[in-house]
Amino acid sequence: MTATLPSTTSDPTTKRSVGRQELSTRLLGSAAKKSYDPVVDIDWTAPIPPHLYGLSPEWSTLYGTPLWDGLTDEQRVRLTIHEYCSISGVGIWFECLLMQLVLKDIYGDDPAQPHVQWALTEIADECRHSVMFARTAETFGAPSYQPPASILRLGTAFVKRFDGPAAYAAILVAEEILDIFQRDLMKDERVQPLTRATSQIHVVEEARHMRFAREEIARRTPELSRWQLRKHRTGVAAVAAIVADNLVQPEVYASVGLDPSTAKAAARANEHYRAKLRDASTGLVAFLRGVGLIGGPSELLWKRAGLV
Repeated sequence: MTATLPSTTSDPTTKRSVGRQELSTRLLGSAAKKSYDPVVDIDWTAPIPPHLYGLSPEWSTLYGTPLWDGLTDEQRVRLTIHEYCSISGVGIWFECLLMQLVLKDIYGDDPAQPHVQWALTEIADECRHSVMFARTAETFGAPSYQPPASILRLGTAFVKRFDGPAAYAAILVAEEILDIFQRDLMKDERVQPLTRATSQIHVVEEARHMRFAREEIARRTPELSRWQLRKHRTGVAAVAAIVADNLVQPEVYASVGLDPSTAKAAARANEHYRAKLRDASTGLVAFLRGVGLIGGPSELLWKRAGLV
């Protein structure tokens, strides 16, 4: 399973913005040429090598801490498998939200328009990704990790209250951080083949989603009033903080015999992991700041999340 991976560093604020229908037509053509069906494109019956990690050790939330140092090699493998499954489970939650946001955005539009057909194509991609991540956890023998009920309620509230730039920026927050993360995993031969395969599929297809989201943000943010801009900044910052704090659920640590509360606190204080998240967010933060969606009091939430 090989593919040329699109770059995610292009910035619509520094070049000519492509028209919505023109870009949608291009993305539809790209999807027709290179898309996957994970149910058939992944060998779900392949054995799980017992010595390979679920994600690159350096991406573990506990890497570099005394808790990590105290784990056996077998426990480190198990922990990273459960961490990847937790990140995938949170991915399913967020993909369900973004599908609602995209459907809400195109509701009532002419289905003959390329942007509507692209949106439906994106939703179809996300449906396949969610099934892929669910089967990944099942194959690894891990639980179906999800955010707690309080976070699920906040997600529902966000879908009801936000649209336009904030909706597409929320998509970017989750997808761009995961993109950097998964680009590392798919190249790491220490990592499980299943992790590498699911990461590659997600990276290739999400590159198109992120391109569309960036263009929508760049096109629509200047239309916001000053009050609307403050509201959208706050909403996006809240999403960033929630995503950063909920990628790995505390129950993951119990899989290797660690106390979930103690391990979660160690992960939050782990400067190595926080630096990894900041590095993964660099392009995202620069873009959102450039279009005006980071600034003012909301920047405190980004700092509290450790992303700036």
